[in-house]
Amino acid sequence: MKRLLLALTACSLVGCSGGTEEPTRSQESNPSNQQAPASQPESLPAENAASQTPPADEADDQPGDTAEVPGELSPYVLNYTMNRIDGTPQALEEYKGKVVLIVNTASKCGLTPQYEALQTLYDAYKDRGLVVLGFPANQFNDQEPGTNAEITAFCTQNYGVTFPMFEKTVVKGEGTCPLYQQLSALTAEPNWNFTKFLVNRQGELVDRIDPQTSPTDPMVVARIESLLEG
Repeated sequence: MKRLLLALTACSLVGCSGGTEEPTRSQESNPSNQQAPASQPESLPAENAASQTPPADEADDQPGDTAEVPGELSPYVLNYTMNRIDGTPQALEEYKGKVVLIVNTASKCGLTPQYEALQTLYDAYKDRGLVVLGFPANQFNDQEPGTNAEITAFCTQNYGVTFPMFEKTVVKGEGTCPLYQQLSALTAEPNWNFTKFLVNRQGELVDRIDPQTSPTDPMVVARIESLLEG
Protein backbone atom coordinates (compact mmCIF):
# COMPACT_ATOMS: atom_id res chain seq x y z
CA MET A 1 0.00 0.00 0.00
CA LYS A 2 1.76 3.18 -1.24
CA ARG A 3 -0.68 5.77 -0.14
CA LEU A 4 -3.31 6.09 2.48
CA LEU A 5 -6.33 8.30 2.67
CA LEU A 6 -6.11 10.95 5.34
CA ALA A 7 -8.90 12.97 6.86
CA LEU A 8 -12.49 12.36 5.81
CA THR A 9 -14.44 15.47 4.93
CA ALA A 10 -15.85 16.95 8.10
CA CYS A 11 -19.50 16.99 7.22
CA SER A 12 -21.87 17.48 10.14
CA LEU A 13 -22.41 15.05 12.98
CA VAL A 14 -25.34 12.63 13.21
CA GLY A 15 -27.62 15.55 12.43
CA CYS A 16 -26.21 16.04 8.96
CA SER A 17 -29.50 15.16 7.35
CA GLY A 18 -31.67 16.99 9.80
CA GLY A 19 -31.44 17.97 13.44
CA THR A 20 -28.40 17.91 15.66
CA GLU A 21 -28.13 16.32 19.05
CA GLU A 22 -27.04 18.33 22.04
CA PRO A 23 -24.64 16.83 24.61
CA THR A 24 -26.71 15.48 27.48
CA ARG A 25 -23.92 15.32 30.04
CA SER A 26 -23.57 17.83 32.88
CA GLN A 27 -21.04 20.60 32.81
CA GLU A 28 -19.39 19.07 35.87
CA SER A 29 -18.75 15.80 34.04
CA ASN A 30 -17.65 17.49 30.81
CA PRO A 31 -15.82 20.77 31.56
CA SER A 32 -15.56 22.06 28.01
CA ASN A 33 -14.42 25.55 29.02
CA GLN A 34 -10.98 24.69 30.33
CA GLN A 35 -7.77 25.62 28.55
CA ALA A 36 -9.50 26.31 25.25
CA PRO A 37 -7.19 26.67 22.26
CA ALA A 38 -7.99 28.61 19.13
CA SER A 39 -11.64 29.31 18.38
CA GLN A 40 -13.66 26.75 16.45
CA PRO A 41 -14.67 27.14 12.84
CA GLU A 42 -18.18 28.45 12.29
CA SER A 43 -19.10 25.31 10.39
CA LEU A 44 -18.65 23.09 13.46
CA PRO A 45 -21.96 21.28 14.12
CA ALA A 46 -24.05 22.00 17.19
CA GLU A 47 -22.95 18.85 19.04
CA ASN A 48 -19.47 20.36 19.28
CA ALA A 49 -20.56 23.96 19.72
CA ALA A 50 -18.40 24.27 22.85
CA SER A 51 -15.53 22.24 21.45
CA GLN A 52 -11.93 23.17 21.84
CA THR A 53 -10.32 22.88 18.46
CA PRO A 54 -6.72 22.28 17.39
CA PRO A 55 -4.54 25.41 17.25
CA ALA A 56 -4.32 26.75 13.73
CA ASP A 57 -0.72 25.63 13.25
CA GLU A 58 -1.65 22.06 14.17
CA ALA A 59 -4.89 21.74 12.17
CA ASP A 60 -3.13 20.39 9.11
CA ASP A 61 -5.74 17.89 7.96
CA GLN A 62 -7.24 18.82 4.61
CA PRO A 63 -9.86 16.68 2.89
CA GLY A 64 -8.35 14.82 -0.02
CA ASP A 65 -4.76 15.09 1.21
CA THR A 66 -2.68 11.94 1.17
CA ALA A 67 0.68 11.03 2.64
CA GLU A 68 3.47 9.04 1.11
CA VAL A 69 4.07 5.74 2.91
CA PRO A 70 7.75 4.80 3.18
CA GLY A 71 8.36 1.63 1.19
CA GLU A 72 9.89 -0.19 4.15
CA LEU A 73 7.06 0.68 6.54
CA SER A 74 4.20 -1.81 6.55
CA PRO A 75 0.62 -0.56 6.84
CA TYR A 76 -0.04 -3.51 9.17
CA VAL A 77 -0.40 -1.90 12.61
CA LEU A 78 -1.55 -4.69 14.94
CA ASN A 79 1.87 -6.06 15.89
CA TYR A 80 1.83 -4.54 19.37
CA THR A 81 0.79 -5.60 22.85
CA MET A 82 -0.72 -2.77 24.90
CA ASN A 83 -2.04 -2.73 28.44
CA ARG A 84 -5.79 -2.40 28.89
CA ILE A 85 -6.82 0.33 31.30
CA ASP A 86 -6.99 -2.24 34.13
CA GLY A 87 -3.38 -3.27 33.44
CA THR A 88 -4.18 -6.47 31.54
CA PRO A 89 -1.89 -7.01 28.51
CA GLN A 90 -3.78 -7.05 25.22
CA ALA A 91 -2.25 -8.28 21.96
CA LEU A 92 -3.72 -6.03 19.29
CA GLU A 93 -3.31 -8.84 16.79
CA GLU A 94 -6.33 -10.46 18.42
CA TYR A 95 -8.39 -7.77 16.69
CA LYS A 96 -7.25 -8.88 13.23
CA GLY A 97 -10.34 -9.80 11.25
CA LYS A 98 -12.25 -6.84 12.69
CA VAL A 99 -12.51 -3.26 11.53
CA VAL A 100 -10.65 -1.25 14.16
CA LEU A 101 -11.11 2.43 15.05
CA ILE A 102 -8.17 3.71 17.13
CA VAL A 103 -8.81 6.97 18.99
CA ASN A 104 -6.73 9.07 21.39
CA THR A 105 -9.15 10.37 24.01
CA ALA A 106 -9.33 12.98 26.78
CA SER A 107 -11.76 13.73 29.61
CA LYS A 108 -11.50 17.53 29.81
CA CYS A 109 -11.71 18.55 26.16
CA GLY A 110 -14.53 20.22 24.29
CA LEU A 111 -14.57 17.13 22.07
CA THR A 112 -15.04 14.79 25.05
CA PRO A 113 -18.75 14.24 24.14
CA GLN A 114 -17.42 12.19 21.23
CA TYR A 115 -17.17 9.38 23.78
CA GLU A 116 -20.95 9.10 23.43
CA ALA A 117 -20.74 8.93 19.63
CA LEU A 118 -17.97 6.34 19.83
CA GLN A 119 -20.12 4.20 22.10
CA THR A 120 -23.11 4.62 19.78
CA LEU A 121 -20.99 3.51 16.82
CA TYR A 122 -19.61 0.54 18.75
CA ASP A 123 -23.06 -0.58 19.86
CA ALA A 124 -24.39 -0.34 16.31
CA TYR A 125 -21.61 -2.29 14.58
CA LYS A 126 -19.78 -4.48 17.11
CA ASP A 127 -21.82 -7.53 16.13
CA ARG A 128 -20.75 -7.01 12.52
CA GLY A 129 -17.07 -6.82 13.42
CA LEU A 130 -16.24 -3.25 14.51
CA VAL A 131 -14.13 -2.58 17.58
CA VAL A 132 -13.25 0.85 18.99
CA LEU A 133 -9.96 1.15 20.91
CA GLY A 134 -9.61 4.18 23.19
CA PHE A 135 -6.16 5.45 24.17
CA PRO A 136 -6.32 8.23 26.78
CA ALA A 137 -3.54 10.76 26.20
CA ASN A 138 -2.44 13.94 27.94
CA GLN A 139 -0.41 15.57 25.16
CA PHE A 140 -2.89 18.31 24.28
CA ASN A 141 -3.18 21.07 26.90
CA ASP A 142 -3.08 18.50 29.72
CA GLN A 143 -6.71 17.62 29.06
CA GLU A 144 -6.35 14.05 30.36
CA PRO A 145 -4.79 14.54 33.80
CA GLY A 146 -6.57 11.66 35.55
CA THR A 147 -5.28 8.27 36.59
CA ASN A 148 -6.36 5.15 34.74
CA ALA A 149 -8.87 4.43 37.52
CA GLU A 150 -10.28 7.96 37.32
CA ILE A 151 -10.56 7.74 33.53
CA THR A 152 -12.40 4.43 33.83
CA ALA A 153 -14.88 5.88 36.33
CA PHE A 154 -15.41 8.99 34.21
CA CYS A 155 -16.06 7.07 30.99
CA THR A 156 -18.35 4.57 32.64
CA GLN A 157 -20.40 6.98 34.72
CA ASN A 158 -20.78 9.73 32.12
CA TYR A 159 -20.82 7.90 28.80
CA GLY A 160 -21.45 4.23 29.55
CA VAL A 161 -18.29 3.24 27.68
CA THR A 162 -17.96 -0.51 27.10
CA PHE A 163 -15.50 -0.55 24.18
CA PRO A 164 -11.89 -1.44 25.06
CA MET A 165 -9.97 1.32 26.81
CA PHE A 166 -6.22 1.25 27.31
CA GLU A 167 -3.80 2.77 29.80
CA LYS A 168 -2.78 6.40 29.37
CA THR A 169 -0.55 6.51 26.33
CA VAL A 170 1.92 8.93 24.81
CA VAL A 171 0.67 9.54 21.26
CA LYS A 172 2.83 12.48 20.17
CA GLY A 173 6.30 13.82 20.78
CA GLU A 174 8.95 12.42 23.08
CA GLY A 175 8.17 8.97 24.41
CA THR A 176 5.49 8.16 21.81
CA CYS A 177 4.50 4.51 22.06
CA PRO A 178 5.44 2.22 19.12
CA LEU A 179 1.84 1.91 17.90
CA TYR A 180 1.45 5.66 17.52
CA GLN A 181 4.94 6.01 16.08
CA GLN A 182 3.84 3.76 13.23
CA LEU A 183 0.43 5.39 12.82
CA SER A 184 2.11 8.80 12.64
CA ALA A 185 4.79 7.62 10.22
CA LEU A 186 2.17 6.15 7.92
CA THR A 187 0.04 9.30 7.90
CA ALA A 188 0.60 12.13 10.39
CA GLU A 189 0.69 12.30 14.16
CA PRO A 190 -2.48 13.22 16.06
CA ASN A 191 -3.06 16.96 15.99
CA TRP A 192 -5.61 17.01 18.84
CA ASN A 193 -7.66 14.80 21.11
CA PHE A 194 -9.98 12.37 19.27
CA THR A 195 -7.88 11.94 16.15
CA LYS A 196 -9.09 8.66 14.67
CA PHE A 197 -7.25 5.97 12.74
CA LEU A 198 -9.27 3.38 10.82
CA VAL A 199 -7.87 -0.12 10.27
CA ASN A 200 -9.32 -2.70 7.90
CA ARG A 201 -9.95 -6.39 8.61
CA GLN A 202 -6.45 -7.22 7.40
CA GLY A 203 -4.96 -5.05 10.13
CA GLU A 204 -3.86 -2.33 7.71
CA LEU A 205 -4.27 1.38 8.34
CA VAL A 206 -6.56 2.83 5.68
CA ASP A 207 -7.80 6.22 6.96
CA ARG A 208 -6.96 9.03 9.36
CA ILE A 209 -9.98 11.05 10.50
CA ASP A 210 -9.84 14.61 11.78
CA PRO A 211 -10.58 15.20 15.50
CA GLN A 212 -13.60 17.41 14.84
CA THR A 213 -15.26 14.81 12.63
CA SER A 214 -17.76 12.89 14.72
CA PRO A 215 -17.44 9.09 14.81
CA THR A 216 -21.07 9.00 13.67
CA ASP A 217 -20.60 11.42 10.77
CA PRO A 218 -22.39 9.87 7.76
CA MET A 219 -19.16 9.70 5.75
CA VAL A 220 -17.36 7.89 8.58
CA VAL A 221 -20.24 5.46 8.99
CA ALA A 222 -20.31 4.79 5.24
CA ARG A 223 -16.58 4.11 5.21
CA ILE A 224 -16.86 1.72 8.16
CA GLU A 225 -19.77 -0.11 6.55
CA SER A 226 -17.79 -0.56 3.34
CA LEU A 227 -14.89 -2.07 5.30
CA LEU A 228 -17.21 -4.34 7.25
CA GLU A 229 -18.65 -5.64 4.00
CA GLY A 230 -15.25 -6.09 2.40
